[in-house]
Amino acid sequence: MNIWEPDKILLFLVFFIPGFVSIKVYELIVASKSRNFSTSIPEAVGYSVLNFAVFFWLIFLITVPDFKINHPILYFLCIILIFFVAPTIWPVCFIWIFKFKVIRKFILNPIKMPWDDVFNRRKAYWVIIHLKDGRKIGGKYGLQSRASSFPNQRQIYLQELWKLDSNNGFQKKISRSGGALFFEDEILIIEFFN
Repeated sequence: MNIWEPDKILLFLVFFIPGFVSIKVYELIVASKSRNFSTSIPEAVGYSVLNFAVFFWLIFLITVPDFKINHPILYFLCIILIFFVAPTIWPVCFIWIFKFKVIRKFILNPIKMPWDDVFNRRKAYWVIIHLKDGRKIGGKYGLQSRASSFPNQRQIYLQELWKLDSNNGFQKKISRSGGALFFEDEILIIEFFN
């Protein structure tokens, strides 16, 4: 049995591609560890099979004799839907469905770290960073700010630094500041304010 025959390679790709697309899209949405795809082949094939199960009716329709000849554009669009569009949409739907409280009772949170959960909200915050050396740094985490995500070392870039008063109130923006970058081994606590 030669696994390098064209029909066997094509069969492998048919069962691998939709799952691979779903996994890659999911990794773009949810921070994940680097994946060794040689060990992820069964997972990709499993997601492909689920995708085919949802579209069994469409697969049945387009495999009717002469469908491809009589409707070549529709056939091509169905193939694109089954192999690329739907596998791209499934991870987005999963993350969206997870936002419902009823669902969250039964499924583990796909976001691994609270750090990622907070910063994935893409919300602006006023923050006070308590450093391990005792200093407190006030600043604005806004649209130009950034935070790293799992599995990378946690870092946060604040786009603006602000002077704090004795009660930790934000007094005024530090002029000519281009922001600051903080590393996890320097940070004790981060406080968030709306």
